[in-house]
Amino acid sequence: MAHEHLHLKDDIVAEHTHGKQIRVSMALLGTLAGGVLLINSGIAKFIYGAGSFNTEFLAMAGAILLAAPIVLHAIKSLIRREAHMDELVALAIIAAFATQEYATAGVVAFFMLVSELIETRTALGARASIESLIKLTPTIANLIDGERSEKEVKVSSLKSGDCVRVRPGDNIPADGEVAKGLSSVNEATITGESLPVDKVPGMQVFAGTNNLTGVLDITVTKAGKDTTLGKVQSLIIQAEQTKIPIMRIIDRYVKWYTPTILMIAGIVLFFTRDMDRAITILVVSCPCALILATPTAMVAAISASARLGILIKNVADLEIAGKITAMVFDKTGTVTTGRLYVTKLTPAEGVEPGELLADAASAEQMSKHPAARALHEVAREANLSLPATENFEETPGKGVTATINSVRIMVGRDTFLKENNIDISNISDPALQEEQGFSTLYVAKDSKCIGWIGLQDKTRPEAKQAVKELLDVGIKRITMLTGDRGEVAGRVAAELACTDFKAHCLPQDKLAIVEQIKRDGHTVVVVGDGINDAPALAAGDLGIAMGAAGSDVAINSASIALMSDDLTRLPFLVRLSKKTGRVIYQNLGFGIIFIILGIAAGAAAWLTAPYAAVLHFAGSLIVVFNSARLVRYGEELDHGPHV
Repeated sequence: MAHEHLHLKDDIVAEHTHGKQIRVSMALLGTLAGGVLLINSGIAKFIYGAGSFNTEFLAMAGAILLAAPIVLHAIKSLIRREAHMDELVALAIIAAFATQEYATAGVVAFFMLVSELIETRTALGARASIESLIKLTPTIANLIDGERSEKEVKVSSLKSGDCVRVRPGDNIPADGEVAKGLSSVNEATITGESLPVDKVPGMQVFAGTNNLTGVLDITVTKAGKDTTLGKVQSLIIQAEQTKIPIMRIIDRYVKWYTPTILMIAGIVLFFTRDMDRAITILVVSCPCALILATPTAMVAAISASARLGILIKNVADLEIAGKITAMVFDKTGTVTTGRLYVTKLTPAEGVEPGELLADAASAEQMSKHPAARALHEVAREANLSLPATENFEETPGKGVTATINSVRIMVGRDTFLKENNIDISNISDPALQEEQGFSTLYVAKDSKCIGWIGLQDKTRPEAKQAVKELLDVGIKRITMLTGDRGEVAGRVAAELACTDFKAHCLPQDKLAIVEQIKRDGHTVVVVGDGINDAPALAAGDLGIAMGAAGSDVAINSASIALMSDDLTRLPFLVRLSKKTGRVIYQNLGFGIIFIILGIAAGAAAWLTAPYAAVLHFAGSLIVVFNSARLVRYGEELDHGPHV
């Protein structure tokens, strides 16, 4: 029932947009009809004469048809006590009617309506792109009923635990796990990565992604709004509705704008006794270019970032991204692949390597830590059968404890074993000191240390280039934090050219370090996987979660979510933020200069009301097109077809 309600909500959004598109089309027809009447009045001037009844009637009819929507909207705004800029144009049109300048009133209204229709159409285009995101999820799914039989069901009826079959070329209807089959899936709509991802049983898939080659049987884990695609759609809509500080400042002072312009027009009228000058000032002062300056740039920037799999929850966070001076990385899973490999087994005297591995892998069976996964893989390759565990307990950042065949096994850092009064002095570790870059797990059995296991992680291929680009775009400090040993942290930090690093960090230590960097005067962004880094992500001026696709914790804990693990998205985000800021200030500067020069030209009688309307229309177009440049920003990183 809940999923039906969610899909009903999507349908309502689509119907609302469709209704608005119909209203825009009707308004366009009315505007064109009024424009035709004005053109006919201009032709009639040459046939019947300038002051004839036919000429004046056609001009008045066209002016009424065009002016009515603007004047009615202004009246409704005044009744609701809302401050809009239409009041200035409405007053100018009424003044033109009062002085029987019907052609002037019609021309002004025509260009104002065309300008407004273009702005509305731009907004509807953004909404339509979101609706195309909704439509990526198919409406019908093939539910597997029993061994082989399938039946078509509505996607809205799917629930967790259902099994669906997806054939080549079909879009996946819900988030889930591959139960059977091999295929390649294009996940560009979620992660922004153009290369297909090979899927095998046990791997995660996302709603709205496209199955390319094979047949997949998928066990549903999330459906409807709970899917990653559903969250993406919600976040884009949420981001569009937020405001950056400069927009809030404009909103605060906008109530003073209309009275100020009215006062200027009144002063000009008082000294010149020329109503045409006052009308021109009212028309040219309608600040559409100012109003459009920020929202158009932000929508274009959100579009550019979403195309590359960067989800921005609040547009104010995009503004912060351009001001950051320090970046804090978590090591495991962020600058490294997060996949550890067992590279050394060092058992104590009298202990077989196989016994050491079997005990460690058995104790780690219930853990999802990368070290646990590495132990499981080696145990599977060695064909070791792992007995069931009891009393499993995991201490974050330290290690695990479990009971296996009535024997207590402990796996973790040397400090973890020492805290539990286990002596590790029987383990010789000269090799450990020589080998740089090991992560080590000590294993204790019945309160006796039976050896240590060395693991290594690999840095991401693009990590070094990403760090270099971050330094190039003005980041002064790049800090890497890790719970690993100093040798491991030093190796990775040197490889990436980080400015500094800190090893042996527990979650609370990471939080303290982030707060200290902020006290040093830096604007800090924290980059992590969003799971064990949640406190640090929240503490930074900006939190960025890497590889957030499918992770509720990552999407919810960070300000910005990168759906893929591509670190080159980070310098792009900083560049996009700075570029967006420049475009906004260009738009605002142009809008302010345009209005000041327009008022001066109108007061000096160098500009008439019809030409003021044309210039106003052109000014709005300049702002829209200047902002639209941002939509294609970052195309060099985008090598595949995305939404």
